[in-house]
Amino acid sequence: MKRRTVDLVVISDVHLGTYGCHAKELHQYLNSIKPKTLILNGDIIDIWNFRKSYFPENHLKVIKKILSLSTKGTKVYYLTGNHDELLRNITDLYLGNIQLLDKLVLELDGKKAWFFHGDVFDSSVHSAKWIAKLGGIGYDYLILLNRFINWVLKRFGREPYSLSKKIKGSVKKAVKFISDFETTASDIAIDKNYDYVVCGHIHEPKIIRKSTNKGSTLYLNSGDWIENLTALEYNRKRWKIYQYKEENIITEDDDEFFSLENKIFNQIS
Repeated sequence: MKRRTVDLVVISDVHLGTYGCHAKELHQYLNSIKPKTLILNGDIIDIWNFRKSYFPENHLKVIKKILSLSTKGTKVYYLTGNHDELLRNITDLYLGNIQLLDKLVLELDGKKAWFFHGDVFDSSVHSAKWIAKLGGIGYDYLILLNRFINWVLKRFGREPYSLSKKIKGSVKKAVKFISDFETTASDIAIDKNYDYVVCGHIHEPKIIRKSTNKGSTLYLNSGDWIENLTALEYNRKRWKIYQYKEENIITEDDDEFFSLENKIFNQIS
């Protein structure tokens, strides 16, 4: 396979160690690129919902691939998120080409880019952490249910359907939170004279110009590898959202799918 050379790639919200993670597709994507810089913008390993009985080979392959990229010259920045917040106890750690940080500022072709996960803006994460963790578990099972629904839809030649996107789109508080998140991140970036502000956390891939009376900034969100299967790519002074092809998202055959189902129900019982 011929790999694309990319100046910079940002991925976030992979949630390795959960049922909803599309590790196989992410591994295929990482195999298709040669990034000079790779930014892992939080929630890569889901320590909140980590289960000793569930960390499949495909998930481990993603970690091995990232390590392989670093040994071949890719500069890797791992920025902590709320689901891997335990790593914040050892930030400012340097291991060869890998740096563990909470936030990062880079200069890209003469412009300043500010990278951080974004959970700092989420009051529910900090004020009621146990509720947030419980919600994370519920979200993981919702995604699993959604994968079963899409497996059935695929058998009938129907388009896949996203339960969580439907819920987000119909709940006014969720819509307002996303809007407020984007506005807050952008306002701070403008105040600090950053040309780009790059976040994750809310699982909403986006590139949009935000302006105030003080100036403007480009807000970017890398999305996730649970539902959207997206990454941000910066190459030749331009940003774009990469999205894994929709027809390749549902890849389980009957045996693989029901094997996963049996593991889950055995764990619950």
